[in-house]
Amino acid sequence: MSEGGYTLITGGCGFIGTNLVHCLLQEGEPVCIFDDLSRDGARHNLEWLRRTHGDEFRLVIGDVRDAAAIRDVVAPARRIFHLAGQVAVTTSLADPIRDFEINARGTLNVLESARRAAHRPPLVFTSTNKVYGGLDWLALRETGSRYEPQSADIAANGIDERCSLDFQSPYGCSKGAADQYVRDYARSYGVPCVVLRMSCMYGPHQFGNEDQGWVAHFLIRALHRQTITIFGDGKQVRDILFVDDLVAALRAAAANAVRLSGTAFNIGGGPRNAISLRDLLEMIREEEGSAPALAWSGWRTGDQKYYVSDTRSFQRATGWRPGIPARDGVTRLRSWLREEVAATAAPWSV
Repeated sequence: MSEGGYTLITGGCGFIGTNLVHCLLQEGEPVCIFDDLSRDGARHNLEWLRRTHGDEFRLVIGDVRDAAAIRDVVAPARRIFHLAGQVAVTTSLADPIRDFEINARGTLNVLESARRAAHRPPLVFTSTNKVYGGLDWLALRETGSRYEPQSADIAANGIDERCSLDFQSPYGCSKGAADQYVRDYARSYGVPCVVLRMSCMYGPHQFGNEDQGWVAHFLIRALHRQTITIFGDGKQVRDILFVDDLVAALRAAAANAVRLSGTAFNIGGGPRNAISLRDLLEMIREEEGSAPALAWSGWRTGDQKYYVSDTRSFQRATGWRPGIPARDGVTRLRSWLREEVAATAAPWSV
């Protein structure tokens, strides 16, 4: 390990973490992964990282709820990407206490360790668009395949950070609490912290399921000729962001953490990469040559009919902008998943 310490990535074997770890290791940066390996695909991602990078990274198997374990890995860190978390609204509804302990208390453990570290490492935290609630105030019009905002400004640019916080669902509450604690530790204790409120991310090493990671989930189900369940009417719109662009945003946030400390930014693909569930189903039909089988169910708690990020604030602050169009990104993810399906009968494919 270098004298200057390592980059600590909590949740480093998750979808986003794996891509970030890979990027940093390619550049020769010392990395420590802290992960409990409980999420679907985490061990699969770890095996890939080991095949690709050998023993070039440090792995600590642990839980963010373990304050002592967090202190041990934070102390030598020169910067932190806090990606670990419980990520599904449905899971939070089934077990809100566990959701709170992981997302809120776990984040507080990381923050406390950073505050007490001699050098107070900069921290980037991945929050969520769910801190804005269901956005019931947003006037929408319905088209053939999607919802669109009646506001010309929102249609052109998306929703910015001035949107009122309105935590909905236990997941929204736990991530929202963590979001606000991160910003407050910047103000109250001088820990350099940046919050990224993320829309829908997708890309290689994502093993999406019905509760989270819908782009990958739809593609996996289609590749296996399995039925896709649509909750609501399928006209919900999200701005999807390919993981390579997200990694660039994370790194830009970390590089500017001192200057931007205490700031929250909306991060996603923006209006140019906004698609509905029905739009993705049509892309799949075009790629596969036939439409996937569908089942329909009711709306789920906290589901936003329309959310598209206004990323202009982050662009002005760092120069970052999305670079990979939605259709190109979906094609790249589909190709990666096809290779994975051909190579292994992994449990995530069930």
